[in-house]
Amino acid sequence: MATAAVAVARGAGARGAAATLRGGCGTAARGRPRAGPSRPLCTAPGTVPDRKRYLWERYQEAKRSTDELVPSIMNNLLNPDAIFANNEMSLSDIEIYGFDYDYTLVFYSKHLHTLIFNAARDLLINEHRYPVEIRKYEYDPSFAIRGLHYDVQRAVLMKIDAFHYIQLGTVYRGLSVVPDEEVIEMYEGSHVPLEQMSDFYGKSSHGNTMKQFMDIFSLPEMTLLSCVNEYFLKNNIDYEPVHLYKDVKDSIRDVHIKGIMYRAIEADIEKYICYAEQTRAVLAKLADHGKKMFLITNSPSSFVDKGMRYIVGKDWRDLFDVVIVQAEKPNFFNDKRRPFRKVNEKGVLLWDKIHKLQKGQIYKQGNLYEFLKLTGWRGSKVLYFGDHIYSDLADLTLKHGWRTGAIIPELRSELRIMNTEQYVQTMTWLQTLTGLLEQMQRNDQKFLQCPVWKLVPHRPEPDLLPEAPVAICRHLHGVSELPLELRCQPHILPQEDSPAARTSRVV
Repeated sequence: MATAAVAVARGAGARGAAATLRGGCGTAARGRPRAGPSRPLCTAPGTVPDRKRYLWERYQEAKRSTDELVPSIMNNLLNPDAIFANNEMSLSDIEIYGFDYDYTLVFYSKHLHTLIFNAARDLLINEHRYPVEIRKYEYDPSFAIRGLHYDVQRAVLMKIDAFHYIQLGTVYRGLSVVPDEEVIEMYEGSHVPLEQMSDFYGKSSHGNTMKQFMDIFSLPEMTLLSCVNEYFLKNNIDYEPVHLYKDVKDSIRDVHIKGIMYRAIEADIEKYICYAEQTRAVLAKLADHGKKMFLITNSPSSFVDKGMRYIVGKDWRDLFDVVIVQAEKPNFFNDKRRPFRKVNEKGVLLWDKIHKLQKGQIYKQGNLYEFLKLTGWRGSKVLYFGDHIYSDLADLTLKHGWRTGAIIPELRSELRIMNTEQYVQTMTWLQTLTGLLEQMQRNDQKFLQCPVWKLVPHRPEPDLLPEAPVAICRHLHGVSELPLELRCQPHILPQEDSPAARTSRVV
C-alpha cells in the first residue's frame, strides 16, 4: 500500500492508485495476502440485475480503496524546493559551473512584469500611434503562463500539448475564451500537424506563424497582445493581426534595448530584485572547492554589476573566472562569426583582439565556439544553469555535451497545488477508475457489450466524484452522448465553477 502511495505522489503513472484492485483472480498483490472481493473480478454474472449489482459493488470497492490510500499519499508529498534529476550525475565529476543571470542568479519581484507591461503599452501609444484608450488595461499576473502558443495570423492564444493537440478551453481571442466548436472548425480538428508548427523563432516553412512563448519575460507580452486584441474586437476596429503582433513584439524589445527596464530597476533595486542571502554562500563554496565558474547573460554590464553587488557583494567578479555580457543568446550558441570584445571599467568597448579570457575582466558578445577554444571547458565536466529551455539549455546538451540545469520558478507553485488534499483525492480517484475500467475491459468482453448505463445506479451517492458514473459509461460502452435519464441527474455532471469542474479542467 505504501509503495502505491509513493508512486501516485510522484506522478509515476495511472496504476499506483489502483494497486489494491490488482493481483489476478483470487491472488494476492505482490505476494502479500489481502482482503479480496466477494466475487473474483474476472468473473461476471450473467443476468442484467446481477451485472448491475456486480458493477456497483466493484465501483464501491474501488472508492473504499481510494479513501484508504489517500492518507498514505498525503504522508509522501513532494518538496516544492527540491531538485529533480532527469539523469544520473555525480557532482564530484563537475569541474566548471556556468550561470545565466536573469531568473537564475537573480530573481525579480512581481513588480517587474507590471513595469514591462506598462512601458511597452506606453510605447505602443506614443511611438506606434495606438489608441490612447488601451492605457486602461493593466497587467494581470494570472492571465498567462509560459509555454503558450500564439497564432499570429488568427490572433489567438492557446495551450498546445506535447502531442500537438490544442487544449480546448484554453484558446483565447483577446481576453475571451473561443468556443470549442469554433476552434475545431478553425483548425479542422484539435490537432496541429508538425509541419504547421513553427520553430522557437516564430517561423514556419509552410507560411504559418505559431509563436511559442518560453521566456519568463514574455508573460507581459502575451498579456499586452491579448489586451490590445480585446480593445480592437470590442470596438469593432478592423486591424491586421500580423501588424499588431509585430508592434507589440517591437515594443517589448524596446523596453529592454532602450534601457527602460534596466534604468527603472537600477533606480529602485530593492523593489524589483529579490534578495537571496544564500547566493553568495553557494558561489563562495564552489570557489573554495576549486571549481571554475562563468557567467553568460544577455543583460548589459552596468546592470549586471549593480545587481550582483546587491545580492553577492562588491567583490562578486572575484568569484567568476569568466564574465560575458550582452551575449545575445541564442545566437551566442550558434553563430561562429562574432568575436569577443573586452569592456573596461567605464563600460567602454575596447578594440583589442582577445587571445585569452581573463579572470576579473568583463567581455561582450562572442560565441560559444570561441569560448570553448579559449577555455577548453568541454563535455560533461561542465554544468550550466539557465531558465530558458531552448536558448539556454537545449543546444548545449545536444551539440556540446554539457550538463544543464533548468531553473523553473513555476514548479514550486505547481507542486504546492499537487500537495493539496483535493488534488490528491481527485487524481487518486481518477487513477483508480482507470484501473477499474481496464480490468473490466480485460476480464469479460461479453459483459461490456450490454448497455452500461442500465447497470449504473442513476443516483450515485452525493459524496462520490460527480463525473465518475459518466466516466464509466463513456469508457466502457464508448458512448459520446448519455441517455436523457443520466444527463438529467443533478450529481452526474459538475457545475462549470464547481471544484470538481475546475479540477477536471486542470487535469
